[in-house]
Amino acid sequence: MIRVSVPATSANVGSGFDAVGLAVSLYNTAEFYEADGLEISSSDGTVVPPGVGNQIYRTARRLFDEVGRPVPGMRIVQANPIPMARGLGSSSACIVAGLLAANRMLGDPLDKQQLLTLATAIEGHPDNVAPALYGGLTSCVFEGGTVYSVKKDVDPSLVFAALVPDYTLLTSAARAALPKTVTHKQAVYNLSRAAFLVPAFCDGRHDLLDVATQDALHQSYRLALMPGGEEMFAAARRCGARAVYVSGAGSTVMAVAEQKTAAHFYAELQHELDANEALRAFTLLRLTADNTGATVE
Repeated sequence: MIRVSVPATSANVGSGFDAVGLAVSLYNTAEFYEADGLEISSSDGTVVPPGVGNQIYRTARRLFDEVGRPVPGMRIVQANPIPMARGLGSSSACIVAGLLAANRMLGDPLDKQQLLTLATAIEGHPDNVAPALYGGLTSCVFEGGTVYSVKKDVDPSLVFAALVPDYTLLTSAARAALPKTVTHKQAVYNLSRAAFLVPAFCDGRHDLLDVATQDALHQSYRLALMPGGEEMFAAARRCGARAVYVSGAGSTVMAVAEQKTAAHFYAELQHELDANEALRAFTLLRLTADNTGATVE
């Protein structure tokens, strides 16, 4: 039996559009057993495709095809607590799980760099698959068919509140809402703030968290597709969040606070969700950073 665990991820982190992401402490798992054919099931009640269209299986098969080996029969048992189509990297978790399991079945012929490049080719962008694989805060560039990635551990004194609404927002719809071009001023705005993401999240410069996560390229367009999103931003700030941003393409809003104020922060956030009609659609998930990334055993 091979067991893979993959963390949820929060891409973009405001200013790091399509290039930066971080891993958090919510995990999808998949167990792989030898079998005569293909059998896929869910251990937590989540509805998953049971056949060859299953994302984990399709990704595992892709790696077997890449190395020119026949795909064996397998039984896959999934657990999927990462909410789907909510901007927390559920698709990337499946991709990384499939690749890691197939790589282990094959005797680990690919290293992590090669796995990341293949995962990015499947997903289309590295900002979710990189932190899912490596953990921590990752910055990525896709150049000449290779993904270059730098990972740093997120400061453990930070905590996260994933505010997950009861509606989905597909990445394709969120991307279609973006303008085709941006101004030089907008580009400089994001570049200057993205440079602050590592010191803010990894080096203890919590005074930079808010400015580092400001954005002029994507968040305002996606918030327009997220009922209650702007109200959730304001509520999180009232509760003491040091930063608030749209997680991935949405629909989750991610708020960041310090461990020393976490109990008060979470209590105030839950009060806001209970008391404010506009926020009733949101559920609070209390998370920390994951600095380890995906594991396979």
